Amino acid sequence: MTAEFERRHGFPPGTNQVRSADAADQAAARALAELDLASADLVTLYESIGDIAWADVGNGYFVDPVPDVLLRLKEYGAVGDGTGEEARGLVIGSNGGGLCYVTGPSGVVYRTRTASLDEPELDRVADDLRQFLELLEQS
Repeated sequence: MTAEFERRHGFPPGTNQVRSADAADQAAARALAELDLASADLVTLYESIGDIAWADVGNGYFVDPVPDVLLRLKEYGAVGDGTGEEARGLVIGSNGGGLCYVTGPSGVVYRTRTASLDEPELDRVADDLRQFLELLEQS
């Protein structure tokens, strides 16, 4: 994939990585678990994986580090998670086109239709975190 990237796009590929969680990430994952806003699978992911950056796959796919997820939650609050109930979703990542990925306690993953998180319209993209990550991998 990277051999063809520069020829097709005119610039070299960036760094694609899955970074292992460090002690700060693991502490933040424990703090996330206490908030009751995340599925057990998301907490488990963040105990092992610090973040995912696949900048050169499609527009890019990014799973944010859990400290960033918590900071966004503190600054902007939870967002609607697509259930129509009280806002209980967390923005956990984005694509390179400005759309965000949102998940809540149920584990279902949604993608925003626009870059705005003010009253976002969401499309269901995966039934759970595992399926979401498998879809990213297939990309």
